[in-house]
Amino acid sequence: MGRDRSCCACAVTECFALVDCNNFYASCERVFQPNLRGRPVVILSNNDGCVIARSNEAKALGIEMGAPWHQHKQPFEKQGVIVRSSNYTLYGNMSARVMKTLRQFSPNLEVYSIDEAFLSFDGFDGRMESHAREVRARVYQWTGIPVSIGIAPTKTLAKIANRAAKKNPASGGVQILMDSAEQEALLDQLKLEDVWGIAKRLSRRLGEIGITTPLQLRQADAPFIRERFGVVVERIVLELRGQSCLELDEVPSNRKSLVSSRSFGRSIHSLQEMREAVSTYASRACEKMRRQNLATANLIVFIETNPFRTQDQHYRASQSIQLPLASSDTGRITTAALSALDAVWKPGYSFKKAGVMLLDLVSATHVTSTLFDVPDSVSSQSRMKAMDALNRRFGRDTVILGSSGVKPKWSLRREMLSPCYSTDWRELVRVG
Repeated sequence: MGRDRSCCACAVTECFALVDCNNFYASCERVFQPNLRGRPVVILSNNDGCVIARSNEAKALGIEMGAPWHQHKQPFEKQGVIVRSSNYTLYGNMSARVMKTLRQFSPNLEVYSIDEAFLSFDGFDGRMESHAREVRARVYQWTGIPVSIGIAPTKTLAKIANRAAKKNPASGGVQILMDSAEQEALLDQLKLEDVWGIAKRLSRRLGEIGITTPLQLRQADAPFIRERFGVVVERIVLELRGQSCLELDEVPSNRKSLVSSRSFGRSIHSLQEMREAVSTYASRACEKMRRQNLATANLIVFIETNPFRTQDQHYRASQSIQLPLASSDTGRITTAALSALDAVWKPGYSFKKAGVMLLDLVSATHVTSTLFDVPDSVSSQSRMKAMDALNRRFGRDTVILGSSGVKPKWSLRREMLSPCYSTDWRELVRVG
């Protein structure tokens, strides 16, 4: 690593493996509910709105992504489709287990998303396939999650190889794409939108100059592509040729902001319920922030009505507030968030959503005192650590602020939610 890639003229042949969990959300549900295996399973979005994930069996029935649940409830029942509300606590924990297992096989790993990771396969040469199949078997044995693996000299080609591993049952879940002729044969079968980084709008622009397939893009003149579309597209061209332009991001950079926001299970009309929601979202954001050892002095609170209810009056407002010094203390940040809420609240509206944004995040260990203000005290830090530890051990919301309320009626509608089998003592699998 550490080579200058500004011109993407790298002479060193690298080897990347993209490990992608198959139908991840549905697979997570099946780990602790084996009776769901072989049956069509769909996962719904927040508030049980629409389909956001499908098992292969559900795809075979023609169920589309984004299908509204309220319009498909009866057809799903007739087809025997198993429906589950999204359980992000379970999915996040299972993702962490998969990534921890993958680290056993390569010291160089980039967690790309909740269900994808790039690994360096440099040095395995003739053992690439056997190593990949061992990775695949170990992940399934230790986590119960099936994965597909694509191996290629660049991350872009590894994405394409992974797609082939999923689409072709004969591959056994592993596709190696190191040979130039094999790369060209596969690229000639795909659409431009199948290439990582090529969206529909860019695909249309490339089509205007006669480039309609990934193979044609690979064979295009790189300097011309850079002049017409920019360096990012030029890098895609070179990556498709097998010239690695994208390194593994092994140490993710610190986030500069984060948001905690949800639509309500039902509309909110009272200030008290909105205060509970904002308090809850502020607490969630603080938990995320502390996991990365970050702190903030700037936050924004926003509230809004449902823009799709044309019969209602609409109102959307936000309020920023600045603390004297960056903090990661839930109590301090929640107090500030509630103060911001009071500044924008208007009675008489039917509110559907609220959120808390934490901005300008900095390292919590580098917050220094000023003449009048000091960083979070030792007792504050200990209190937050204890709160986080208890919630990790016994389940989310075991310890909460009183301002968040108890069993709020406005919370997300998740009528088909599976238990949090792996993160909550109260929801462990029972045998016998």
